[in-house]
This record gives sequence, C-alpha cells and structure tokens, in this order.
Amino acid sequence: MVGEIRIENVYKKFPNTDPTKEDVQTLNGLSLKVEAGSFVSLIGPSGCGKSTLLRIIGGLDKATEGKLYIDDQEIKKPGSDRGFAFQGSNLFPWLTVEKNIAFGLKARHVYKERKGDVEDFIKLVGLEGFEKSYPHQLSGGMQQRASLARALVGHPSVLLLDEPLGALDAFTRMNLQDEILNIWKKHNMTMIMVTHDVDEAIYMSDKVVVMSARPSKVEAIIDIDLPRPRARAQDTFQEYRTRILNVLNLGGQINDVEYYL
Repeated sequence: MVGEIRIENVYKKFPNTDPTKEDVQTLNGLSLKVEAGSFVSLIGPSGCGKSTLLRIIGGLDKATEGKLYIDDQEIKKPGSDRGFAFQGSNLFPWLTVEKNIAFGLKARHVYKERKGDVEDFIKLVGLEGFEKSYPHQLSGGMQQRASLARALVGHPSVLLLDEPLGALDAFTRMNLQDEILNIWKKHNMTMIMVTHDVDEAIYMSDKVVVMSARPSKVEAIIDIDLPRPRARAQDTFQEYRTRILNVLNLGGQINDVEYYL
C-alpha cells in the first residue's frame, strides 16, 4: 500500500511583519508518522500551524528545517500523488463543474486517456446533471463536492483536507463527512484533515493528532477505537471528546487562553 507520510523534526519560521523583531516560529521540531491508508485529523489552537503543516506536506510551502517523506521519497514540491481540498471550494468561476474537475488532467496532458475519470468522479460525489453548471449556480455543499472530485480525479495516494467542511451548515456537513468516508474506504487512500471540530475529528478519524499552541509540536496522538459507522451520542464517543478537550485545556477548566488573529 502506498501513501505513508513521515515528518521528521520539522521547523517552520515566518518573517515577522516588524523587521526589528525575531521571526515567528510556527512549527517546533514536529515529528509524525501517518500510516498508508489511514485517516488522520490534525486539531489544535488557532494559529498553531495545522494548515502550514498540511501545505508543507502538499509541497505548497517549505519547512525551515527538517524533512518530510511520502513512501520514502522526500517531499520537495507538489506532486500528483497528493490531492488538496481547501475550506473554500476554490473552483474557477469561469469554468463549468466538468471543466473544473478536468483542469488538473488537462494541465498534466493526460485528459484524453483519463476523460472517463471525470465522469466517474462526478457520479461519485453526486453531481450528475450539474456537469455544465458554473460554481455560482451551485450550493456551498455542491461546490465542495466538485472540489473533492477535482482533488480525487488524479488518483492521489494522499488527500489533504484543510477544513473542507468548515463553511457548511450542520446537516450538509454531516452528510459530506459520510461522503468523504465512503470515498476513503472505496479508494483506500491516506487522508489527513485539519479541523477545529472535535466531534468531526472523532467521527471520521483513525487517529487524532492534537497539536500544541505555537510554536507547535505534537501534544498527543489519540487512537479512535470505535467501530464504523460511529454513533455520536454513544458514551465512548463522548469519552474521546472529553479526553481531547482536556488535552486542549478546554475540558471545563480554562487557563491562559491564547488568541491568534
């Protein structure tokens, strides 16, 4: 199985907007292994570097120090082995659903031989009949479905999800959680998701990685040992929720809360 991610002692600094001050350190020697075919969620305080870490895994940004590997190959740039879905759909507004999903295949000059994949993934995410629609003609949930199809059509071994459901209403969000899990099971890929929703992390993940406040490191890795599909109201689910909130220092006794704008 492919799609194993190894993160070894990664540091990330950003230049301070005030040149008289030190650079802002976001990641502080962070190490993590994500097993091939697993579903892992990253959760932690706002501004701790969750999305930064995801971008570095995707090759969209570079670590200041440390190394990252996918299947023993060092990550130095973006690649077709990694798909990316963002909080906003990031669809091209001037392209139809069909053309948005096909965009990556055309950019890689493989559209002719992979044209059937576009239709397959349109069906997979439930957008049949909307192939010729433009993004502004779709609901938020449908836009996210199209964004997922665009990320998946290249058959990546790793799908990186940066709060892909954060802007959706509760019912649409829960429906799409199940859609993503169905895609994960069907295609046996590795998924790494950034979320601020503890319940979402427990419902979807094999492991929840809790990151500390900035400069960030791994505070805890919690294996979610619950059968699927998971019942959000069951006692064990709530026990996991309490455990994660306690690690985040939000279990009922809040001390020294930090805010990042």
